[in-house]
Amino acid sequence: MSGADIAPDGRARRGRDRRARVWRAPAGLARAPRDQAPTTAVVGGGLAGLAAATALAERGVRVTLYEREYQLGGRLAGWPIELADGSTATMTRGFHAFFRQYYNLRGLLRRVDPGLTMMTGLPDYPLRHSTGFQDSFAKVPRTPPWSALGFAARSPTFGWRDLARMNARAALPLMDVRVPGIYRRLDRISAQELLARIRFPPAAHHLAFEVFSRSFFADPRRLSAAELALMFHIYFLGSSEGLLFDVPQEPFPAALWEPLAIYLDAHGVDIRTGHAVENVEPAQAGGFHVTTRDSEMRHDTVVLALDTAGLRHVVARSPRLGAPDWRDRIARLTTAPPFLVSRLWLDRPVSCDRPGFLGTSGYGPLDNVSVLERWDGEALRRVARTGGSVVELHAYAVERTAHRTAVQEQLKDQLRRLYPETRDAEIVDERHEWRADCPLFAVGGYHDRPTVRTTDPALTVAGDLVRIGLPAALMERAVTSGFLAANALLERWGLAGQTLWSVPDRGRTPALRVLNRLAGT
Repeated sequence: MSGADIAPDGRARRGRDRRARVWRAPAGLARAPRDQAPTTAVVGGGLAGLAAATALAERGVRVTLYEREYQLGGRLAGWPIELADGSTATMTRGFHAFFRQYYNLRGLLRRVDPGLTMMTGLPDYPLRHSTGFQDSFAKVPRTPPWSALGFAARSPTFGWRDLARMNARAALPLMDVRVPGIYRRLDRISAQELLARIRFPPAAHHLAFEVFSRSFFADPRRLSAAELALMFHIYFLGSSEGLLFDVPQEPFPAALWEPLAIYLDAHGVDIRTGHAVENVEPAQAGGFHVTTRDSEMRHDTVVLALDTAGLRHVVARSPRLGAPDWRDRIARLTTAPPFLVSRLWLDRPVSCDRPGFLGTSGYGPLDNVSVLERWDGEALRRVARTGGSVVELHAYAVERTAHRTAVQEQLKDQLRRLYPETRDAEIVDERHEWRADCPLFAVGGYHDRPTVRTTDPALTVAGDLVRIGLPAALMERAVTSGFLAANALLERWGLAGQTLWSVPDRGRTPALRVLNRLAGT
């Protein structure tokens, strides 16, 4: 990348998309005077909390970062385990793709690795259906509209008759996605209903679009069509960064969070892992009392950067926090169904032509398969030492009443069906992580979600569950909301904020934008 790709603050970079949008932060002092530095409690050490803590600490704010777990990273945390053979490994909550349009997430990581040398790109994002259909994004053009046309032309799930039967009028909202307008238009129907209206061919529906919708950990029958439309815009129809992505070359703690913790410590952040915040109450003299099981401290301001259950818990135990309507909306927030990450250490390798990551459809509860030694240094070193493979299996949106052991066995059975060479492999060890803490972007639920700002200017909220005015989703939404929460506080103190980037905030084709506006009237 050239110097022209560096944002004004020197952190975020635009990437290859010349239409990416820059969101400039309010100007102000570069740093708070040392003897007048305000204090902030950042509650939550996931992506949103780390972004908020970073932006605040860089401006001289005295930050205390509270995290319930003993590791940073939230849903990207990792922890050491001992395997059956006595060796050690790092267990995580599963594979995450760092797409090239995650400008603000990548900007956060550049604090500790300016060249992002900890990342490596995977050559493809293949999708396979049990009927034999397979799609690939490796050779699809990255710039819209050629990306959509190229995908349709190369995909075995699209035929010319299928394209002729599609409802172009129903598809127009996908061609001009804007926030929050797309929610006003599509939030009250499901992702599945939107695809039915457009009349996507069934094979394409299952292979490509259901795989995408399930990346929100939700069944497409319950997922807001607005979220699906936003996702199409971010990853496919609105950005020229494409659908290929990078992954860390080492487990998350070593690659990301340990270096960032050192960076935050150097900026004076008091990192308190293993400290769950129980309540946050306004102080009589201003600010807030933040209470954990072991301590109580007063802070001038607070950033609540929690997952859905954590936010509900803290707000419920803090009866004087926030306005009644805000508290009611927080109480109504829900989580997506459970998901499973199964990691298997096998005594023999999978075939050398297996991709590092494969999305699947039609294989029971199995949603994707990763072969970790294709990029993960820890797994590669183990395989070089002992042979075998380290394979990870994901199941999203599992029924809450499902028998968990049975689902784990189904995943292994589907792996053997998908990769027959694993049928004779012995499982040296296995770990199964069940979680149910992702936000549910349910049909009609947009207006219940909190915004970054609250009625109290000293209290902000961050996380991927938060409504923001930028087109972003998943990890990028979490980081962006964290920076926005910090900016809201920095502006109060006359301090300079964090400049942000996003994919284009509208459709790329003027004619289609006009047609979409006419169709919506």
